[in-house]
Amino acid sequence: MPLKNNTIFLAGATGLVGTAIINTLINAYPSVRIRAAYHHSVPLLQNDRVEYVQGDLASMADCKRMATGCDCAIMAAARTSGAAVLTSRPWEQVTDNLLMNTVMLQAFFELGIRRAVFVSSASLYQEQQGLIKETDLDLNKEPHTAHSGIGWVMRFLEKLCGFWHQQGMEIVIARAANIFGPRARFDPATSNFIPALVRKAVDRMDPYEVWGNPRVTRDVIYVDDFARAVVTMLNRDDIKFDIFNIGTGTATTVADVVRWALKYAGHTPSSVLYSDKGPTTVPFRVLDCTRSGTVLGWRPEIPVEEGVKRTVEWWQIYKTRWEK
Repeated sequence: MPLKNNTIFLAGATGLVGTAIINTLINAYPSVRIRAAYHHSVPLLQNDRVEYVQGDLASMADCKRMATGCDCAIMAAARTSGAAVLTSRPWEQVTDNLLMNTVMLQAFFELGIRRAVFVSSASLYQEQQGLIKETDLDLNKEPHTAHSGIGWVMRFLEKLCGFWHQQGMEIVIARAANIFGPRARFDPATSNFIPALVRKAVDRMDPYEVWGNPRVTRDVIYVDDFARAVVTMLNRDDIKFDIFNIGTGTATTVADVVRWALKYAGHTPSSVLYSDKGPTTVPFRVLDCTRSGTVLGWRPEIPVEEGVKRTVEWWQIYKTRWEK
C-alpha cells in the first residue's frame, strides 16, 4: 500500500531494527506518522511524527489500545539472544515471541488494519550447505539444534500469517539474516556474535578471545539496509502475500568480523584465541536473496566491513551509556 499520509504501527520501536525503521520512514516519507510501541526500553529518537505508546504486546487489550487508528503495521518486536542463551535457556525465545506475535495478528485483523510486514528469521531453515532460497525450507526436516525452539516458533508464525492472509489481511514476510549495527544488544549475556566481537575489540581484550571456529560462516546485514527492505515491502501495493529472504547474500566468516572489529577499534592484541568452549552454532548459513532484488527492487547498499566500522564507531561513543 502506498505509505503517503498513513499511520504505521511499529512493534519493537526501541530496538535495533525498530529505531532504524523509524529513521527510514521519517527520512523517506514526510507525510507518514508512526505509532511506536515499546514495553521496557526508554525511547531515544524524538520526532513530531512519532507517537510512542507503552504496553504489553502479549495483551490483546494493550495491542488494540496501541494500534487503534493505524492503517498498517510492522511487526519488528522480538525476544532475541546470543548463542549462549540459545544453548543454555532456549525457551526464553519461545514463549514471548509466540505469544506477542499471535496476539498482534488477531488484534490487527479485528482492528481492520489492512497490511502488515512480519519480521521472521532465517533460524527456521534446516541445515543446508550452499545458498538457501525461500523455497528450500523443508518442514520435514528439523531446524538446526541450536535453533530448534525459535526455529519452530518462526515456522508456526509464518503459517499463522498465511492463515490471516486467507481471512483478508495482506501480510508480507521478511526472513532476516543476522542483523547488526548500532543499538544492538552488547550485554555479554545476550549479545550476538558481531556486537560481542566489537565490544571485546573496543575494550582492548588481550588476548582477544573468540568463541567458536573462525570458519563459521553467516549472512549478516547492516540494520539500515534491513530497515529499507522492510519499508519497501510495506509500500508495495502489488504484493499481497509473499516471503523474502533479506540479507546480503554473501558469506561472512567469524574471522572476517574479528579482523574488521580489531582494525576499526585500533586494537592489535598479542594473540587471537579461538575457543571451543562456546556453544554450538550452525557452521554455514548464507541466504539466496535473488527474489528480494528482482521482485522488490531492493538490494543492500552498505558492505559488511563498512557496517562493522560504523558499529565500532557507535559503540566507542555509547558504551558507557547503552544498557542493553
